[in-house]
Amino acid sequence: MNRNYQKELDEVIAKHQKAGEVPTLFLHSCCAPCSSYVLEYLSDFFRITVFYYNPNIYPDEEYYKRVEEQKAFIAKLPTKYPVRFVEGNFDKERFYQMAKGMEDIPEGGERCFGCYELRLREAAAYARERSMDYFTTTLSISPLKNAGKLNEIGQALGAEYGVTYLVSDFKKKNGYKRSVELSREYEMYRQDYCGCVYSKQQREREKKASL
Repeated sequence: MNRNYQKELDEVIAKHQKAGEVPTLFLHSCCAPCSSYVLEYLSDFFRITVFYYNPNIYPDEEYYKRVEEQKAFIAKLPTKYPVRFVEGNFDKERFYQMAKGMEDIPEGGERCFGCYELRLREAAAYARERSMDYFTTTLSISPLKNAGKLNEIGQALGAEYGVTYLVSDFKKKNGYKRSVELSREYEMYRQDYCGCVYSKQQREREKKASL
């Protein structure tokens, strides 16, 4: 049975609104553009800490460029409740160890699912350390990301770490479209590949093939 993650998220928000509560949320972010709509939307209902943990990013200068863009956007965005920022370790070897043997799998396959799990596991661990009410990720805003798989992994990790995973599919309610609009409005750097060396190589092959 297909779940309506947006409806489930709406129900969580409504429950806390009715109780007059503002829960804490540890939000894993892949990049500033993808976080834009999510922060605009959820910062009215949660006290958010943005967690930038992306050891998959290649090359190094791309990683640092995205970090600075994330911090700059948080500083500029007007929000009802303050948004905090935490940067995880740029432990590239963890990503390459995870991806070993899956280097040639196309984007959207098992390597990506392993990358989801790697980043969400770190988010769950940090969220538990900080006694957060919820954790989730901005990743589902992308039309290229598997929201069902993200929620499946997130909920399993939530059960393992004892922190509730906030189910979501942020591309709903025109979320992706709004993220593109906000990227233009805030003049953000918007990359044309997911982040890892394998996605960059695939994107370059696609661009050559289209010439």
